Amino acid sequence: MSTLFLNDLRRLIVKIGSTLLVDNANRINRDWLNDLAEDVAFLRAAGHQVLIVSSGAVAIGSHVLGINLRRSRLEELQAAAAAGQVQLVHAYQDALGRHDINAAQVLLTPDDTEVRRRFLNVRGTLEKLLEHDVIPIINENDTVATDELRYGDNDRLAARVAQVVMADGLILLSDVDGFYTADPRADAEAQFIGSVDYITEEHLEMAGGSGSSLGSGGMRTKLQAARIATHAGCVTIVASGAIERPLRALANGGKCTVFAAEATPAAARKQWLAGMLAVCGELRLDAGAAAALESGSSLLPVGMTEVIGHFRRGDAVTLVGADGQELGRGLAAYASDEAIVIKGCRSEQIEGKLGYRGRSVMVHRDDMVLFDRK
Repeated sequence: MSTLFLNDLRRLIVKIGSTLLVDNANRINRDWLNDLAEDVAFLRAAGHQVLIVSSGAVAIGSHVLGINLRRSRLEELQAAAAAGQVQLVHAYQDALGRHDINAAQVLLTPDDTEVRRRFLNVRGTLEKLLEHDVIPIINENDTVATDELRYGDNDRLAARVAQVVMADGLILLSDVDGFYTADPRADAEAQFIGSVDYITEEHLEMAGGSGSSLGSGGMRTKLQAARIATHAGCVTIVASGAIERPLRALANGGKCTVFAAEATPAAARKQWLAGMLAVCGELRLDAGAAAALESGSSLLPVGMTEVIGHFRRGDAVTLVGADGQELGRGLAAYASDEAIVIKGCRSEQIEGKLGYRGRSVMVHRDDMVLFDRK
């Protein structure tokens, strides 16, 4: 991978595995984390936006509580997550703070990226943090997660976050330096694969189970994560974090496996929206709003002339022009009852109409697909 390639990826998700961040005594590896912070500062100086998905809270918390991870019940692991998450985020805050970088904690459950209303909330929060130049430190909310309802590993969580924020690149750092035809630690004949255009069942069969005593994932979960991310238009990179300055090494062309994206993040999002069958309502627009959409703008309340149907925030709605032609569809930022109230209003009037300061748009351009009317 060349430096130029990494430069093409403006918004990066960096996933950190437990084996990198936590030592054999389940304590935070401060030296490694400080090196990572230097790498993050390096990437930001080069113009990248960085979001971090970090494992390690449960392992760190097990040291605090004095419990054995492999022999603990679910409630003990949840308690360990609560105790460890405090130390984990504080450690990131301290390491990044040395470079004048602010950090924020974001804990997610599966519904936060699967349910459209919560999906919009998560995206809005993460986008606002990036807008204010703050790095989100993201983890699964293990204090409330159960065996029946959880991501299962932070590789897949990182892929879902990549979907939410339309990231260009997902970097999965762990104790392996890429994808092989078999586990290179167990098979001397295993061959390194530097790039994958499309993930097949054969690739999944090459991958084994969890390769560490701390992590819940393995190469198979990394491939599953890569499949999610690449389908969302996000290039996925599997590389070793167990080397000095791993992110700078990648920028300098270091060893890794690159899984190619199937499209751009924007094109993948549009395809997803266009395929939605469950449209819950309709927004009729004036000619000015229709023209603004064609030029790439979001739909503002001032451009709405009629609200039809009953829908909730995050539901898919059809966008219809003054001539009755369907322009496209998108995700509503307000429920139908609120949309009726703010219909025809300028954005600065929304707070006065609803009694709270909501979003300035009815449908954001990133949550909208327009149909070809030629």
